[in-house]
Parts: sequence; C-alpha cells; structure tokens
Amino acid sequence: MANPRPSSHRLLRSRLVPPPSISCYVLVLLAFSAFIFLFSQRQITVVDRNPSDESFEDLKERLWGSASGYGYRPCVKRTQKYAAPQKWNRYLTVRSNGGLNQMRTGICDMVAVARLMNATLVIPQLDKRSFWQDTSTFSDIFDESHFINSLEGDVHIVRELPKELESAPRARKHFTSWSGASYYEEMSQLWKDYQVIHVPKSDSRLANNDLPIDIQRLRCRAMYDALRFSNPIERLGKLVERLKSHGQYIALHLRFEKDMLSFTGCTYGLNDMEAEELRIMREITNHWKLKDINSTEQRLGGFCPLTPKEVGIFLQALGYPSSTWIYVAAGEIYGGETYLSDLRSRFPNLVFKETLATKEELKDFSSHSSQTAAIDYIISVESDVFVPSYTGNMARAVEGHRRFLGHRKTINPDRKGLVELFDMIDRGELKEGAKLSSLVSEMHKYRQGAPRKRYGSLPGSKGRDRLRTEESFYENPFPECICLADKH
Repeated sequence: MANPRPSSHRLLRSRLVPPPSISCYVLVLLAFSAFIFLFSQRQITVVDRNPSDESFEDLKERLWGSASGYGYRPCVKRTQKYAAPQKWNRYLTVRSNGGLNQMRTGICDMVAVARLMNATLVIPQLDKRSFWQDTSTFSDIFDESHFINSLEGDVHIVRELPKELESAPRARKHFTSWSGASYYEEMSQLWKDYQVIHVPKSDSRLANNDLPIDIQRLRCRAMYDALRFSNPIERLGKLVERLKSHGQYIALHLRFEKDMLSFTGCTYGLNDMEAEELRIMREITNHWKLKDINSTEQRLGGFCPLTPKEVGIFLQALGYPSSTWIYVAAGEIYGGETYLSDLRSRFPNLVFKETLATKEELKDFSSHSSQTAAIDYIISVESDVFVPSYTGNMARAVEGHRRFLGHRKTINPDRKGLVELFDMIDRGELKEGAKLSSLVSEMHKYRQGAPRKRYGSLPGSKGRDRLRTEESFYENPFPECICLADKH
C-alpha cells in the first residue's frame, strides 16, 4: 500500500526543517552557547562576592575567621613556688584614676603591687573628678564580693580600713611608672614607719616586662576573672544575643568623640567653628599638657582617629558587605549624624546601645559613663570582629582580652598607611573598588590579632622613654598568660 500523501502543513514544515546534519550542528551550537552563558553567570556571581575570585567560603573565613585560637589557650596557674598570702596588718589604699579601662588596668596592677609589698589591699576608690565626672563606686561597676573571693589565694582584700586606722598617719606615695619588682621591695621599707600607704594614682605603675611569671599571671587572673562587672551590667550583656540574632557582627570602637578629637588636636573634616571649639577645650583642660598641635601633621603621622567616613571606606575595602551589622562602641559622636551619615549609607545596620536596648534597660546607667563603657566593653569582647578606629585604653584592653580568649579577630587599622590612600582618593588618583581593596587587604594581612609576643620598646628610645614605648602587658599578655594547648 502506498504511503499517504502528506498534508499541506506537513509539506510546509518539511521545507523549513534543515537536513539532519545541519540540524545537529545547530543543536550542538545552541547547547554550547547555553553552557557558556550559564558558566559566565556563575563567574559573575563569584566576582560580585569578591574581586579576587575567592570562593564564598574562603571569603567568609577571611572576613570573620580567627583560626580557632591557633592552638593557644589561657594559662594562669600559680607555680609550685607560689605561697599563700598572709593577712598582713598593713594596708594599701588606692585612688584609681582615668576612665573605665585605665582604672581597670590600674586596679589589677595594684593587686600585684599589694602582693609584692606583702600588703592587705583596700577596695580601691574610683575616679570621680576626671573629664567623665562619674560618681560610680567600685561595687556599682564591679562584682565586689567576687573580686575579694577570687583573689583570696593571692592577696588579702578588705572593703575598708579598720576603724582604728582611719585616722592613723599614712604615707602618700606616687609610685614611679613602669616599675619592677625590686622597686616595690624597696618601697616595702615604708612599713617600718607606717601601717597605711595611700596611692593617689594607679595607672601604669607596674612594668610591662621582666616581672616574675607568678606576678604576670596574677595580673591576668585579676583582669580576666576577678574584675568581673556587677550583675546589672552583666545582665545587659544580653545585648550580645540581640546582635547575634542577626548573624555575625563587628564591634567598632569609634573614637570620634569630642574629648579625643580635642586631646589629639585632630580637626580633619571639621568646620572652622568646630575646630576652634576643640582648641578652646584643649586650652582650658589643665592636665592636658600639649596645647599647640598641628592637625595636618597629626593625621599624616597616623596619630588621629579615623573619621566615620574613613572607617566606612576601610571596611568596604576589606570586603564587608553593606548588610553587615556594626555595633558602635562609643560615647556621643562629635557632630552626630552630620559625620555618621556616610558610614550609615554604606552600612545601614549601624547600631548603638541606645538603639539596641530599651530606655527602661538603660535608665540606671545613663548618667554613669563608666558603666555604659562597661556595656561597650562586654559587647566588644564578645563580637565576631573588633575594629578600633584609634589606639586608646579601651582598644588595648579589648584586644588583650580577645587575645587571651583565643586570639579572636581584631583588625587594627594602619592609620598612617590608610591616610595616604584616602588622600589619593580625594585627589582623584585612586578610586574605590578592586585596586583599593587589594591595597587595603594587603596592608592589613598581619594586623588581625594573630599570636605574637609582646612588642618591646621602639628603636632609639632610651631611659624611661624606652618603657613608655613598650607594648602594654594588657594589650598582649603573650607569652606569660597564653600557652600552646599542650603546655601549661
């Protein structure tokens, strides 16, 4: 039987369809084109994540990872030679000076000094007369009972002088800064004539280096265990959980505050009226010795806090996405939203304790700057990444604590190097983008809190200036209080 005649529409289709060899060629070509398109889209996605073609996992590790402590852990055990303290009938009274973290390090030093001088330590008085005008007592900020009890194997501590010694003559002694153990052994001669020695200033009274290992570890036990914050402050540590509910976060210690800008003489980006206001403040603050400061030289030398805008450029160049949550650990930012707006436009999830906590939660702390600074300290220590815009007392204390807890990621901006890049941007010689990111990332490859021994004095420094230029013990308590996991 003959095949049926094809219909008209089948004839038309047969004229349009190419021979099998051509049809196969077209199909292969289309498939290849589709593969190229999909592959290119995948590549574009990776490039959007990071210009250096690193994988998403590598990028996440680079931005947030801290290598799990690099195998190091805290080691603060007493050695076998360490003797239990006696209840000496001679007393060391202390007035701690400065802001919260200056007082904290000073108190820990005085614990060690009391041990060196075989003295009973009276709970220190806190500074109520400095710039911050905070009336907080020791027990308002710290857990007093925990402080006394946790150090009972090291130093005998009492809440106040015995009644019979309140009116007794006492030696008022300004201990020499950065002094070693032998100095305090000499000072112990004062006990021959006095039962009470009063120390009017506690900051930087003990050397950073060359102290007995047990004294260094005592400083760490005091700093990282004994000097725990009071229960009301610790309870507000729940703000950490609120932040972490959004994912990983950066704690930014933004020292763009009036007192710091005035003290350092840094006026870059400010108007003439603001610069004059800061100059007058510096002029009338008696204990600030340096009055005539060249702001341009300060900034070029890397001695100025980064501005909020500069911090935003810096964090973006490192690769942090705009969705990153950033907690600003700071007091009132000078100029407010005027200078914060650029940073906020880059990172909209910019929060302060005032926006993270309720007014009810903060009402008992609002007029006590040292207590609110303690809240900032807790949130900074517990952050996934800590970034200080300036190297001050809090920045050093937080970095040291994070090193002690496992070398948590702390990025220290190279302010001098960054200023050169920022000025190139201002002159139109460099644009934000891949080139800047590469330069900034390379510049900070070894400034992220990895284990290292404490820096010594700067080359060329002599005499007591040599001690002044050493890295603070509390900024990096390695190696005395940090050991490899298989050592103790």
